Amino acid sequence: MTDEKRPYHHGSLPEAVLEAAERVLVRDGLAGVGLRAIAREAQVSHTAPKHHFGDLANLLSELAARGYQRLAAALFRAAENCADDAARRRAMAKTYVHFAAEHPQLFGLMFRNEIISLTNQNLLTAMRRAMFMMARSVASQAGDGQIALDDATAMRVTVAWAYLHGLATLLIDKRLNGIARVSPFETAQALVEGVLEQVTLTIHLPSDNHHES
Repeated sequence: MTDEKRPYHHGSLPEAVLEAAERVLVRDGLAGVGLRAIAREAQVSHTAPKHHFGDLANLLSELAARGYQRLAAALFRAAENCADDAARRRAMAKTYVHFAAEHPQLFGLMFRNEIISLTNQNLLTAMRRAMFMMARSVASQAGDGQIALDDATAMRVTVAWAYLHGLATLLIDKRLNGIARVSPFETAQALVEGVLEQVTLTIHLPSDNHHES
């Protein structure tokens, strides 16, 4: 038996396997993702995913890398052509949360370190790129992976990321529904949109007031 049971899309077999893995993840959740399930979805030999990716952890790492690549690209597009820093920060904040809400299964996988492999170089590169794009939401000079952040900027980036990631996670996990129902927003999505419309990601640290009398 050959690796391919039928012609696979218009690309390579690894590409077809990754596309199939994402479909399984979206449809069945992480618990339903396995090498055999992916092979069935791709309509290839059950040995094909293992042959090309080695094991499930490496395959999922490649899929997570795609997620980070898409997130970084979306953040880059959001930052383009913004009139000022405030508009850029707001656009990037909305993009981060919207990406998570639109791709909850993939977004969840991207942060499951016990499942993905942090030795996968494609994943590490994609994570680094996304991290520096996040840094641009606070420090416009960052974003190419070459700019070293001072301690204050690093703390601001961390707080901003935690803020957005927490908001995204609360939305995905439906933890905001109760608040939304007893507010004028009525739905969690509307509540989050209201928050994002006001967000500035201008983080003030205690050290900012260190020299104030």
